[in-house]
Amino acid sequence: MINYEEELKKFKPSLDVDDAEGAIYSRDLTDVIDILKEMMNETSVGESHGSENG
Repeated sequence: MINYEEELKKFKPSLDVDDAEGAIYSRDLTDVIDILKEMMNETSVGESHGSENG
């Protein structure tokens, strides 16, 4: 039978996971809200330029 207490004592976290976590948190990732805000700004700028020409 597995002795969970002994197995937990042997456990060491993977260095790859720690490295990946640091890389993920250090980046300023664009999310869906950022994309939608950019699209709204482009749309409003396009509409304001279109009304000047018409």
